[in-house]
Amino acid sequence: MRRGLLLLTVITFVTWIGTRMTAVALPLVALEETGQAWTTGLVGGMAGLPLLTVGWWGRGLRERLTGGRALAVVAGVHAAGLAIVPVAALVGQVGAVALCASGLVTGVAGALLGPAERSLVSDLADEHVARGGRTGPAKWLAWQDLAHRVSMIFAPPAGAWAVTMLGASALLWCETAVVALAAIAFLAVPARSATSHEGQGGGPGAATPGRPVSALAVLRSHPQIATGALMAGVGGMCWFGFSLGLAVLGVEHDRPGALIAAGMSGYGAASVAASLLVPVVIDRLPRMAAMLSSWVVLGAVFVALPLVAPSLTGVAAVAAVGGAAMPWGLAALNALISEQTQGPERRAAFTAETVLHSGGTSLGLLAGGALIGWAGSEAVLLTTGLLQIAAAVGAAGLSWRPVTVILLAPGQAKAAPSPRGSKARTGYLHR
Repeated sequence: MRRGLLLLTVITFVTWIGTRMTAVALPLVALEETGQAWTTGLVGGMAGLPLLTVGWWGRGLRERLTGGRALAVVAGVHAAGLAIVPVAALVGQVGAVALCASGLVTGVAGALLGPAERSLVSDLADEHVARGGRTGPAKWLAWQDLAHRVSMIFAPPAGAWAVTMLGASALLWCETAVVALAAIAFLAVPARSATSHEGQGGGPGAATPGRPVSALAVLRSHPQIATGALMAGVGGMCWFGFSLGLAVLGVEHDRPGALIAAGMSGYGAASVAASLLVPVVIDRLPRMAAMLSSWVVLGAVFVALPLVAPSLTGVAAVAAVGGAAMPWGLAALNALISEQTQGPERRAAFTAETVLHSGGTSLGLLAGGALIGWAGSEAVLLTTGLLQIAAAVGAAGLSWRPVTVILLAPGQAKAAPSPRGSKARTGYLHR
């Protein structure tokens, strides 16, 4: 099991390097081949549609993604989608149709692959612990998140260099090859072992034979996961306040590109540094406290950014605070899902997390430019920051509920057991 977990972590690292490098090349190919700026965002925009709707069309498919061979098929589809644009470029047929087709195919594959991969990491880590291993799902998911974040540091500059040396189309072929190799590597990852209680339909979100698990039912039956996912969704929708807001704020202060570069650099470096520490302490990390504090801190960072602008040092330092906070909250949410769910419920919960967080980010970016144009960058940063703080405060209120007392016999009572990762304090269950 350890070998399969290591292989999944390496696959995450390598494929994210390719994705971040290609993010530099794809808009250039679209602009060069079509001559129209509006086509540069077609692939990313179309890829968001399957992500937002995966809870509907992907319910039956995700039940089958329980091993390396199934993930290899999805990764192969992803590679085929990536190949559409460079193949079209070879024959001079890059246009809106090819770009949209590539976005839809890669969007379908990506919407399935991310949650399925995290679910398989959790399943294999559970089996690893059952066989005497010491590293459980929370730590392996934290290592996977680290592999994802490390690519933020060097992949974009490497992509810019590769575009200069090799050309944008050649870089697209490179990512296609990387994902195709990842599909082959997935074949060496074992499948999870089915558990005896899986599929018996014990709770509201549980699976029943022949009936896919509803992500909404899973969220209803696991309030902690629901509040964590909702906070992530609000944070995703508000992210445009940072990325677009800082870019516009720099223009308003006659420093175009400088503020967003400083903010992203500070945020990225600090998030990677924090991700190095998360696996060491994740098993002792209070889940709800980590999620709540992460989103409160990030919201406060959004509010503070206009106050320190246009100082590049100030923007980088404040953004670094947010970057250092975020890995803890996301790691706590992933750990919570791995601890409170299994099998189909687990895959549904990871899908819900992906839809809310990544889908929220896409929606926010879609509307963010218009909102900034209407209200101004400072007002948007302030509003998005306060929204994240309000979401965390609301989640904190919902996460506390009275302990259920079950009468066992006259004169005896027992408090209902709390979920793994939560603690009972002074008569209340921290959910």
